[in-house]
Amino acid sequence: MNVPETMSAWVQRAYGEVDAVSHRQVPTPRPGAGEVLLRVGAAAINNGDVRIMRGEPWLVRLAFGIRRPKQPVRGIAVAGTVVAAGPDVTAFAVGDEVVGELGGGGLADYAVATADRLVPRPEAVSVVDAASLPVAAVTASLALDAAGAPRIDDAPPPEGGADSREGRGVRRVLVIGASGGVGSFAVKLAAARGAEVWALCGERNRAVVEEWGASRSFDYRRVQPGSAELGGDFDAVLDIAGTASLSALRALVRDGGVVVLVSGEGGRLLGPIPRILAAAVRSIGARRPLRPLAAGAHPEIIGQMLELVADGTLRPHIERTVSADGADRALAHVAAGHAVGKTVVVATRPS
Repeated sequence: MNVPETMSAWVQRAYGEVDAVSHRQVPTPRPGAGEVLLRVGAAAINNGDVRIMRGEPWLVRLAFGIRRPKQPVRGIAVAGTVVAAGPDVTAFAVGDEVVGELGGGGLADYAVATADRLVPRPEAVSVVDAASLPVAAVTASLALDAAGAPRIDDAPPPEGGADSREGRGVRRVLVIGASGGVGSFAVKLAAARGAEVWALCGERNRAVVEEWGASRSFDYRRVQPGSAELGGDFDAVLDIAGTASLSALRALVRDGGVVVLVSGEGGRLLGPIPRILAAAVRSIGARRPLRPLAAGAHPEIIGQMLELVADGTLRPHIERTVSADGADRALAHVAAGHAVGKTVVVATRPS
């Protein structure tokens, strides 16, 4: 495929809010060893993009750049077409449709990706749905695994028989922060795994969260961890909002239950690190452990999520799609903290 020397990209030269990001023509990157060049079809906006854009907490700058982002283009969840391959790439060829998590660069016409972090995109899955899965759906799936929820492909018990999942799964799950990108997948996947799902979200989002599979939902402004309405008998709590106290979260689960810390707020310097350390200390020998969720690329889970979308088990909630020339609006929407499901930036030319 013919690859131009320059491309359109949303670039930031300093940490800040969306006004630090501008639309520019820049040189098209070239793939190195073990890498491929993708023509971007769609890129989903994630909370990680916003955090890196802002450079907060400041601790992340040790990895992403002290004074400015090393990778000036945001966009870590991408679906696209392979247009060139670097040395040592054997898994993909030019023309292959792929999905994966990048180190950034997705809000551009072209992006470089490490080949072993990509998976093929099935024809049955649209480029928009595919782009929504890396990071958000993967995080939700990992959180449910950490909580001990049974896999979707676990065989159901025979009629009238005992459920073989008993004792190693969860029956009742509370999702805190249920209406965002990760939350939407957490509710859908928990319900698909057979759990009774309760949810905390904004009042205006309760109806849609219940459509996703939550049996009960509550306005987080009125009902907080520790409120009588929630009780304390959950098998698992997935804390995506990251603002409740560890004591309040632990009180929500029964003995043997698990609290999974998907996210966490904190100071501008260290962010959630103090909370994570406190959770680790409190969980030593505890019957209701607090388990922080570690981030990372998991192409095998992206592949599993693609299969679930392809067979109709999982349907991503795409709140809005934005053309590539309006990617700053997509970043601003997610940065405002009111996104419902996923926001996806779509290429302005056919992919």
